Amino acid sequence: MSNIYPQIISAYKKKQAQLAVLIDPDKFNLEVIKLANSSNVHYFFVGGSKLTNGNIEKTISIIKKYSKIPVIIFPGDEKQLSAKADAVLFLSLLSGRNPDYLIGKQVLAAPFIKQKKLECISTAYILVKGNKISATQQVSKTKPLSDDKKIVHTSIAAELLGFKTVYLEAGSGAKTNINVSLIKKVKQNIHIPLLVGGGIDNATKAKQAIKAGADILVVGNALEKNSSLLNELSLLF
Repeated sequence: MSNIYPQIISAYKKKQAQLAVLIDPDKFNLEVIKLANSSNVHYFFVGGSKLTNGNIEKTISIIKKYSKIPVIIFPGDEKQLSAKADAVLFLSLLSGRNPDYLIGKQVLAAPFIKQKKLECISTAYILVKGNKISATQQVSKTKPLSDDKKIVHTSIAAELLGFKTVYLEAGSGAKTNINVSLIKKVKQNIHIPLLVGGGIDNATKAKQAIKAGADILVVGNALEKNSSLLNELSLLF
């Protein structure tokens, strides 16, 4: 059993923002892993909404070979699991109303997680409109939320339901990142760590998200296109 969540909570209480690099096994780039070792990266998130050629187990093994940074699974479904990871974000897509992604996939994944004693971080996954149809939207057949009030209320409900973290996601490759004012509103209304990702493709956007209240900033697609961005981002942590 790992102790990833206590690390997240410790940083949260100290108001120290953290950086997570999202690795899509279909677009695996070893250079990003190597570069992360010399940057202020706190976690690797591994997974994707849908995988075609990528392999979770193999990807985690390669990351572990080249880095000691904790690996947290960011699963698109119950098949994206591995005992080699340090933890798993146990996601429930609260922005949608597809029962498969609210509880169905979780029921299928639960036996493996319990059997392998994989640290489980229950996470309210809220897809926010990013002006691009995301892979999550396509796979889950749900629509992202665009109303700030509903997003804030969904985040509050997540905390009351006992979720350990809230993840605001604009979607991979989003044309627009999550609005700073929305991050502030959510941050002011919950008392659990807030993860923010999607559309963060430069240091300025990252800095704004952190200042607004993001406890963990998640960057993936932008690094696939420009790995050197990691050098700029690491200066913010």
